[in-house]
Amino acid sequence: MAAPVLRWCCPGRRWALACVDRGSVHGRGAPTGSRSGGKRGQSSVAQQPLITAQKPRKGEHKWEAVVGLEIHAQISSKSKLFSGSQVHFAAPPNSLVSFFDASLPGTLPVLNRRCVEAAVMTGLALNCHINKKSLFDRKHYFYADLPAGYQITQQRLPIAVNGSLAYSVCVGKKRSQVINKTVRIKQIQLEQDSGKSLHDDLRSQTLIDLNRAGVGLLEVVLEPDMSCGEEAATAVRELQLILQALGTSQANMAEGQLRVDANVSVHQPGEPLGVRTEVKNLNSARFLAKAIDYEIQRQIKELENGGEILNETRSFDYKLGCTVPMRDKEGKQDYRFIPEPNLPPLLLYDSASLPAGADPQQVINIDQIREQLPELPSVTREKLIQQYGMLPEHSLTLLNEVGLLEFFQNVIKETRAEPKKVTSWVLNTFLGFLKQQNLAVSESPVTPSALAELLSLLDRKAISSAAAKQVLEELWRSEGKTPAQIVSEKRLELMRDEDALEQLCQATLEEHPQVVMDMKKGNPRAINKLIGLVRKASLNRADPTVIKEILEKQLSS
Repeated sequence: MAAPVLRWCCPGRRWALACVDRGSVHGRGAPTGSRSGGKRGQSSVAQQPLITAQKPRKGEHKWEAVVGLEIHAQISSKSKLFSGSQVHFAAPPNSLVSFFDASLPGTLPVLNRRCVEAAVMTGLALNCHINKKSLFDRKHYFYADLPAGYQITQQRLPIAVNGSLAYSVCVGKKRSQVINKTVRIKQIQLEQDSGKSLHDDLRSQTLIDLNRAGVGLLEVVLEPDMSCGEEAATAVRELQLILQALGTSQANMAEGQLRVDANVSVHQPGEPLGVRTEVKNLNSARFLAKAIDYEIQRQIKELENGGEILNETRSFDYKLGCTVPMRDKEGKQDYRFIPEPNLPPLLLYDSASLPAGADPQQVINIDQIREQLPELPSVTREKLIQQYGMLPEHSLTLLNEVGLLEFFQNVIKETRAEPKKVTSWVLNTFLGFLKQQNLAVSESPVTPSALAELLSLLDRKAISSAAAKQVLEELWRSEGKTPAQIVSEKRLELMRDEDALEQLCQATLEEHPQVVMDMKKGNPRAINKLIGLVRKASLNRADPTVIKEILEKQLSS
């Protein structure tokens, strides 16, 4: 059996494969990770075989939902999966199209080394078994943005199988309880993206942009181990963080670099799975959660009203907040999968099986990639908990908000304040300001250095907490000023003159005799009210602890 030879071809770390092993391509038996096809753009079905939905018996209203996901992540690579065309978001239409991308006769695929390495690294990070031999197939369907009339994918034997993705869901009224969950990963496969159809309703025409045609994708198929929109959205967000940490995909959902198809069904406990619907092309975690939860409720309502769930593809209308039918799947499409004749089996090696004298540029070593794995988000969260005494839910928030962890770490480096205080200010006050203004961390007018200086002032009791929040508000409005300048201009520093504080306290006692009487009667809230009155009179420049000491001294004399 002849092994394929990897030939270095051009910039972008790319090779050609030769010496096709025909016997392996047409091997017998059911290979690991094989699966059946569905409609256009649908590779596998992330659920068990379907059984017609059973109508509920009268008086029974308990339902269980089953959710599986198919996730397409665009690989971070300078060039496409099988051609040398560059990959750039928002490039002029049809400006990044090679002869192969346009499917001109006589052109051949040349496999991108970077894409294979990204698939292996992702599989290792997701606890997958990496197949040392994987196969490419043609999946036939006809659509305007697919020039060849088929997609090169890995239907029979994908590059990685049988993995798992651990994620955590916050529950409870204050979302302070963290539940750890795991979803199984059926497989990860390499495949081409299609082009893009731009529908011009005004002129009743469709325009085709092939810039995206042939871009390398990782399809990650999650087993149906989830039961609601929040679980699915949290799992996708965790996968997004892992891909970004690995550098295998930028996974920017707004730019279409991470797209999700959700398979949803409902059934009653103890009964077979219901008929599944697929909700296609969800490009935000929030919309994913909403679409799944809506679809679950729609199916339950339909069944309870005596209706029937159709095996169909639906899309999510974010304006209406509901799913709408796209097409039915009753007439199952035959994709006519065949082995890709222009690509031999993809062979990978580990240190034990690496051929003696092999050129490192011509082979991929799984163990070498394993050694290059960076720190994953789960490890980062655990370090935050151990190093700063942080609550698990706080570590989740720090990583889930883009750029927030780096912001937090920069503040920690530049301030004397305790980590717990920094955590509280970043997650509550700072993040609250961002959400009010609908801003990303990168768009914040308050820099980590400015917040660090503010927290240092607070830590050495130069200002009160109320004054610190006032300074933060001013920092939000006045870029360029430092916290110290704002404190000086607004005269927000804490009062140090004990005589002045004693006069304020005495004046407050004289002006509010009823509160004084309540305190002497043993009302515990009265002292807090007096402290608040003194602080108000001092324009929040008085330290509450010092005020309390002075008030207690004056009342006891």
